[in-house]
Amino acid sequence: MAEEIDETNDNKKWKGKVTARVTKATADQIWRLFADFFHIHKWFPNVPSSRGVHGANGHPGCVRYCSGFSIPAAGEAAVSWSKERLTAVDHDRRFLSYEIVDCNIGFQGYESTVEIVPDGKGCAIEWGFSVDPVESWTLDCLVRKYESALEAAARRMEEEIFGSVK
Repeated sequence: MAEEIDETNDNKKWKGKVTARVTKATADQIWRLFADFFHIHKWFPNVPSSRGVHGANGHPGCVRYCSGFSIPAAGEAAVSWSKERLTAVDHDRRFLSYEIVDCNIGFQGYESTVEIVPDGKGCAIEWGFSVDPVESWTLDCLVRKYESALEAAARRMEEEIFGSVK
């Protein structure tokens, strides 16, 4: 579910926030999986590969390399990739922030925060982002892609915790 879209601010940044609800797992259970910064590919089906390339996993300043995801690379034959640096993490409040430091998908000025929020019947995964406008994309299209990815990740995480979830 999209909660915020802002295409008109003075900085010309695209800002969005998507949320996925998890009904069976607690915020702490989901956080333990999500906080594994180097291995995001375990949860996001559209990110087939990720690995650490710098620093200690889960510590601010560490960098992960993700490749093969569904956002197209600038060159048609190229594999999509990004290097992402963890900029902040708070295990007590269950949030992390990261930025893209290099990529071939046209993202410039990308920053993101993910927070796992208890909601009484499980939790919500909230993924907010800010990025310079991306050529040949619309913000609405990007938000829809993020919504789909986050819903799939939430399902995979519940399946990891409880087995097959119906």
